[in-house]
Amino acid sequence: MAVLRTNFTLRLQLADHAKIKKIAEEENRSLTNMVETLVKREIRRYEKEHGEIEITDEDLYLE
Repeated sequence: MAVLRTNFTLRLQLADHAKIKKIAEEENRSLTNMVETLVKREIRRYEKEHGEIEITDEDLYLE
């Protein structure tokens, strides 16, 4: 089954961008993969503290 992905623009301060890029290089990841990994980690952390985030088909709809 194919994984559906979405694209969006992310604006970062230059220092934050540089730091994430260095972390990605240390972990042998692309910058995009590093950002995706960090987002997933934060979602897991949040759900561990607050419970699973329920999403509906409507939430998955892209405009």
